[in-house]
Amino acid sequence: MIVRKNQANLSAAEKSAFVNAVLELKRRGVYDEFVTLHRTRFIQDMNPAYVRTGHNTPSFLPWHRQYLIAFERELRTIDASVSIPYWNWVIDRSPTASPWTPDLLGGGGLGTNFQVLDGPFAYATGNWPITVQIDTHPFLRRTLGGTYPLPRQSDVDQAMAATVYDAPPWNENSPNTFRNILEGNWGAFLHNQVHTWVGGQMAQPVSPNDPVFWLHHAFVDKLWADWQQLHPASPYLPNGTTPDAVDLNEAMAPWDGPGGVTPAQMLDHTPYYTYL
Repeated sequence: MIVRKNQANLSAAEKSAFVNAVLELKRRGVYDEFVTLHRTRFIQDMNPAYVRTGHNTPSFLPWHRQYLIAFERELRTIDASVSIPYWNWVIDRSPTASPWTPDLLGGGGLGTNFQVLDGPFAYATGNWPITVQIDTHPFLRRTLGGTYPLPRQSDVDQAMAATVYDAPPWNENSPNTFRNILEGNWGAFLHNQVHTWVGGQMAQPVSPNDPVFWLHHAFVDKLWADWQQLHPASPYLPNGTTPDAVDLNEAMAPWDGPGGVTPAQMLDHTPYYTYL
């Protein structure tokens, strides 16, 4: 069974294994395929000509669960011991705390361009050129501690207290729903605010260029799993024919071909991994 651990509790060997697997996926070109997928999905989700699948919509959580599973499977083709660690940004909230250490993700950006200069993903190593981009910076950038603070436990508690998964109009305006609060559009600015706090590429459609993306979304996924345990009678919604959202048994793009992945298939994470 795959076990996802808090990055603060990883051993030196576990950190090294995760970093090395990520770097190898980058070297093979596989990593950038994941960045491209996210960029494409994000841009389409902002285009009214497409049905939203990954952002500002009920399938935000199952879409990213499948996305993390697909990435984790690729990591494990490099090293079968590797899983995606999670970053509990409620506890580890300082720009100098874990995971911002030279043996894991490196620190914040420096200079006028906020370039990351230390750690395995620094441009100077030659191992982490930013090739899938929407600006002209070929290096990883971070503005840790930007305009807004990281969410606090009281913000998480607000999401956990929500009793309905989602509701019309099935977008960023869905009031007092768990998905929309956790995504960061209503009430406590959770997921979205973390992207902004990290800054740099994390604040762009190409956010997976920063490997902290996976640690951040693993924690978001864990919070969903925790909420499901607290509210077992609250199902994924919508579950019928909804023209502007992905229904329970409707396949999610880009996994919408024959035998595609539906939100229903993503509701139980335990066949794929557990959290420690």
